[in-house]
Amino acid sequence: MPAAAQPIALPGTIWLASDLHLQEQTPATAEAFGAWLLEASQQAEHILLPGDIFDAWVGDDALAVAPPWLRAVVEAMARAGARTDLWLGHGNRDFMMGAQLAQAIGARLLPEQALLDTDIGRVLLLHGDELCTDDLAYQQMRQIVRDPQWQAGMMAKPLPERMELARQLRAQSESGKAGKSLEIMDVNPDAVCAMMRRHGVSRLLHGHTHRPARHTFLLDGKPAERWVLPDWDLEQAPGRGGWLHLDRDGLALNDLTA
Repeated sequence: MPAAAQPIALPGTIWLASDLHLQEQTPATAEAFGAWLLEASQQAEHILLPGDIFDAWVGDDALAVAPPWLRAVVEAMARAGARTDLWLGHGNRDFMMGAQLAQAIGARLLPEQALLDTDIGRVLLLHGDELCTDDLAYQQMRQIVRDPQWQAGMMAKPLPERMELARQLRAQSESGKAGKSLEIMDVNPDAVCAMMRRHGVSRLLHGHTHRPARHTFLLDGKPAERWVLPDWDLEQAPGRGGWLHLDRDGLALNDLTA
C-alpha cells in the first residue's frame, strides 16, 4: 500500500471540475467547459481537473495530429493555464495524459492521491475509481492499465492502433456497465474510510461516480465528509454539469445549468 502523499499547498480560491468525457461528439460540453475555464481563471487562484476531462487519451503524441475540436479544448486549457495555477489529474479514461500535455497547457500533474493544504485545512483529492472496490472486474482491469509496462507497450503501438483499442475498451466498458448494479459501481464505504485514515484527513473530494453530493458521516467517532464532483453532459437541454468551489468560507457544489 502506497505511503501517504506529500501535501501540496494551495491557498486561496480553488475551482474543481471532472468527468466531462470530452470527445468529438460533445461540442456543447466542450464549449461550456471553455467558458467555465475562462471564468475560473478570472476568479480562482487554482483550477484542479482530477480526471476524465477526455473520454479517451491514448498518448500525448495525439497532440501533433489533434482534430479541430481537440485543438480548441487544449487552447482553452492553455489560456487558463497562462492566467492561473492549473492542475491536471488522471481519470479512468485519460490515465495516459503525460508531461507533454501538461507542458502544452501550462499545467502540473496531480498525484493519484493528492493531499491538499487549503484555506479550510487538509483535504484529499482523488479521481475516485480506486474506491469502487466492489467492482472486482473493473479493479482488475485498472491494475493492468495503470501498470507502467502495459502503458509502455501501448505507446509502442502506432497511434491509429491505440485509438482503435481505446474505442474497443470504451465499448467494452459501456457494455459491462449494463450488467452491473449502481451499488457495485459506487464507492465502497470501507474503502473510503481506509483511504481517509491512511492520509489522516476528515475531508475527501472525488469524481468518477457521476453522483454529485455531500456525504457526512463519522470516521472513528469524529465528523467527516465526502464530496462528489458532478459529471458534465450539455449535449441535450437542460443538460447537467457543475463544479466544486473551495475557499476560506468552505466548500460548495455549483450547478452549471442553474
